[in-house]
Amino acid sequence: MARYGMVIDTRRCVGCMDCVVACQTENDVPLGHCRDWIKTELRGEFPALTMEIRSERCNHCDAPPCVSCCPTGASHVEPLGRTVQVTASKCIGCKACMAACPYDARYVHPDGYVDKCSFCLHRVKEGKDPACVSVCPTHCMHFGDLDDPKSTVAVLLRTRAHRVLLPEAGTRPRVFYLS
Repeated sequence: MARYGMVIDTRRCVGCMDCVVACQTENDVPLGHCRDWIKTELRGEFPALTMEIRSERCNHCDAPPCVSCCPTGASHVEPLGRTVQVTASKCIGCKACMAACPYDARYVHPDGYVDKCSFCLHRVKEGKDPACVSVCPTHCMHFGDLDDPKSTVAVLLRTRAHRVLLPEAGTRPRVFYLS
């Protein structure tokens, strides 16, 4: 069974926000909300500064605290790709999952349920990449099965230095950033 993940090359991301717009369009995300976003981080002190631009979203963790705290099962692990999904009709809007997520990756949809990145599972089922990956003009985003040693994501993780956000949270995130 697949275990989907995403690898993002921070040396190639230019912060164009095409991924954000594609996600909003593909998933009919209401104005003022987003399932993914661009983060710019400066490190160091002048004159020795470095800047990283990266696309962030739900990390579809292997140990998702949002799932274990959900009282209705609306937040759950989908068997296909073992991704973290939300069933809107089961969500009561209690926001426990929002409080549990260390990545601040969820928002309250105007219809009252909590929403987040789904890795465009509806597209993946059709053999397509998530919308964000498919439109990236610099091809800095890669999606695939982390457990398939021949997949692009697995090869990149074997051959390039990488990191995850907030490893100390113990969630074992599946969005990786190449450096």
